[in-house]
Amino acid sequence: MAFAALLLLGLLGGALAQTPLHGLLLSGALLFSACWLRRRHRWSAVRLGLALLLALSAAVRGALGSRPAPGALDPVHAITERHQSGRQQSEGQRSLVGRWIQDAPVRAGRCQGLLAVQSLDGRRALGLTQISVAPCAKPLRVGGWVAVRGVLQRPTPAPHPLLQGAAERLASQGSWSQLRASELQPLRQEWTPLADLRRRIASQLQRSAGPGPGGLMAALVLGGAQVELAADLREAFRAAGLSHALAASGFHLSVLLGSTMTLARRWPAPLRLAAGGVAMALFLALAGAQASVVRAVLMGAAALLIRERGGRSRPLQVLLITLVLMLVVHPAWAHGIGFQLSAAATAGLIVLAGPIERRLAGRMPQRLAALLSVPLAASLATLPLQLLHFGVVPSYGVLANALAAPLLTPLTLGAMAMAVLAVFCAPLLPWAALLLVPLAQLLMLLVQAVSALPWAQLPLGQLSPWLLALLLMGFGLWGRWRWVSLLTLLLGFGLRWLELQRDQLLLVHQEERQWLLSRHQGRGALVSLKADPISCRQARRLATGLGVARFDWVLLLDPVPAQEPACWSALSASVVPHGRLLPGRRLQSPGLTVQALAADSRGLRLQVGQARWVLLPDRQAWWSWTRQPKEPVRGVWLGFAPSRRERRQLEASAARGDWWPQAGSGSGWHQS
Repeated sequence: MAFAALLLLGLLGGALAQTPLHGLLLSGALLFSACWLRRRHRWSAVRLGLALLLALSAAVRGALGSRPAPGALDPVHAITERHQSGRQQSEGQRSLVGRWIQDAPVRAGRCQGLLAVQSLDGRRALGLTQISVAPCAKPLRVGGWVAVRGVLQRPTPAPHPLLQGAAERLASQGSWSQLRASELQPLRQEWTPLADLRRRIASQLQRSAGPGPGGLMAALVLGGAQVELAADLREAFRAAGLSHALAASGFHLSVLLGSTMTLARRWPAPLRLAAGGVAMALFLALAGAQASVVRAVLMGAAALLIRERGGRSRPLQVLLITLVLMLVVHPAWAHGIGFQLSAAATAGLIVLAGPIERRLAGRMPQRLAALLSVPLAASLATLPLQLLHFGVVPSYGVLANALAAPLLTPLTLGAMAMAVLAVFCAPLLPWAALLLVPLAQLLMLLVQAVSALPWAQLPLGQLSPWLLALLLMGFGLWGRWRWVSLLTLLLGFGLRWLELQRDQLLLVHQEERQWLLSRHQGRGALVSLKADPISCRQARRLATGLGVARFDWVLLLDPVPAQEPACWSALSASVVPHGRLLPGRRLQSPGLTVQALAADSRGLRLQVGQARWVLLPDRQAWWSWTRQPKEPVRGVWLGFAPSRRERRQLEASAARGDWWPQAGSGSGWHQS
């Protein structure tokens, strides 16, 4: 087990290391761990050298295999190619022929999915390209061969680390190009029995149980990645800390495998193994080869084999070996948040659930202690990753999981039974739905009630890896090194407090959208150039990542009214369109103030703490501002690209110290 842990450290460290300093720290950590293991387990010098060599090899494997790159024939290379044949394509459009590898449902009149490209402009190509088709009348199915024509381009990268861009999302799927199709011609449809089976199960369950309960039961069988669920239902499960219930994982496999082995308990050993293997293979086929599913299947297979041979499994050892095998085969999984959360939650259940249950058993009934220990162990184990990736923690996650546990197991088992009926005896589905729909509705009501509670999500803000490592080291040293632990924790919390107390102004630019987020002593305010739904959703992600529960005020500069005012209202109790901010009036909270510069422009004066900024969204605001008496300001933000004359004028007389470049500039902080 110690050797597997050393290999896992090498694989994870090599995959996650990004700079030479990270590599140096990883080498030191491997050397220290190997020496500690030698002293504890009395390894010989030869064994120590072999362990170090294999751990370093694992680190190299993780570093080289975790960052996939486009192949030589990938369509992304054609974006920068010049056509030497003399036949320039009209308006830069390209022609692709390929096969859909995922369903592309119709959303807002548009279909979008990944195409496995086989030819580009009549030449051989090999790679994945995201295709967007609008307007789209009917869904595009996996296995369909199509010829598409449109503009091929590179995906847009994230405008800020808190906002995932199309480039990062597609790169994790092995795609580096996008095409907006102006023409699409279906060629042929391959036979896809597995995809057809998934669609049949999902549609039959939703038809017999209703869109809400039926979609929930389909997700319990197939996993949320394979089922179209309402966005508000997904958000409610996430806010309640029950997102894992919608993701195919070890819980769902344990229900399926447990029921299968119970039915086959009187069968001969070879038949029991065969039944368990078929159940796991079916689960893997239906849910897809996601990291959490693969981990659950490998661990389930190992536990089943050990049990049938009469041995006693060691769950932590099985977990470590499973993770090592997965990362050796597919190192890129180390970057997946799903893989990290699944591995951490499983380790937490193995290591922490027992001690927590024993501690709680002395203070409450045994059954209640057992019920609370599982979600508490998983929550503690995944808390660092939640702070690292999301910056928000479900406040009532343990309570929600404890209340939902009596419902999830029978509902999952019943949903699997309904999936079998959907395939072999669909007329019986309405009768089965009479029993299971009330359970599904009760679970949905529970989730919605918990997610609607005050402070259901605690926005702590994303922590930097270094600060998180410092805090974890402080907690890890608690015990024998209590004073060192206390000083480390005080240092970590002090650094975080200082980070939140600074006056900060953040510019985020994404195509035609821009956000100016100001923060003073932990509170925040927002100025948004656009008021469309995408701007609101991105603003909410920024607030969550920065640890802002609600903005003091939000100012929308868009002359077009907001399409979803409820979205903006959820961000702040004071949302003001720019047209209502008249000269002489201001939006103000302690340390955060904005006011109009003049009646004939959209110019604004923003004050963050003691620093003043001028915001000029357009040239009318610029011309109006140049005619006004100048006052000392920290910087000027322009919502347009200035001419040379305007730039010289600004540099000569406008700002002391910093000034912000025009719209289209990179995102970044300006802070005290």
